[in-house]
Amino acid sequence: MEKIKLMSHLVAGYPTNEISLDVARSLVKGGADILEVQLPFSDPSADGPAIQTACTEVLARNYRTADGLAFIKQIHEEFPETTIYVMSYGSLIYTPGVDAFCKKASECGVKGMIIPDLPFDHDEGLTEACKKYGMENIPVAAPSMTDERLSKLANAGFKYIYCALRAGITGSKTTIDEKTIAFLNKVSAGGSKVYGGFGISNGEQSHALASSVEAVVAGSVFVRIIAEKKNDVEALKSAIVEKAKELTGL
Repeated sequence: MEKIKLMSHLVAGYPTNEISLDVARSLVKGGADILEVQLPFSDPSADGPAIQTACTEVLARNYRTADGLAFIKQIHEEFPETTIYVMSYGSLIYTPGVDAFCKKASECGVKGMIIPDLPFDHDEGLTEACKKYGMENIPVAAPSMTDERLSKLANAGFKYIYCALRAGITGSKTTIDEKTIAFLNKVSAGGSKVYGGFGISNGEQSHALASSVEAVVAGSVFVRIIAEKKNDVEALKSAIVEKAKELTGL
């Protein structure tokens, strides 16, 4: 069976800088093709309890955006063939200036930006800045969007679109059914490649999605493993590798 492409999500600096690096290494070892690195944010509106808790813990150490970008740079230098995307929120990149932020991110090895609270057609110049620095802006499509708006997004010329497979927050169980596949087909109708995630936690879901997406996205499942096993780093690394292998079909 062909390997399933996986975009795995991790929160920079969680639970510690060193363990966070171990997690990134384990994800790559388990077959992750893309690392979606979240810069910790105080009010992560799209994220479920596991990721919110992780962000809160990291921010309590006075972790800064610069620390997150340094972490990304370290991963990029270690794994130059692995694609790295930044996931964050609008105010975090707007504060230093969108152009300045994108320049810095690209210098650290980032290839794309996923900013769920910046609409694709009111993105504060993000798409333009990404193009300028050799990155992709990856807008988010949600099932709650009207057909008209989905069509507009699908035909807006983005190389990739991130599909949230259901409304609400990440981390809850997601069922892959005919409605899910129909939604993915609408989003990809204009030629964009789609990433599909939100609540993906096992190989069964991953296999059900694989033929309809460029990559399966999984996040909270890994964050929950980290929370559970952070006091036993060897067990943590092993569990991350095994879960990544399950999702990629390795």
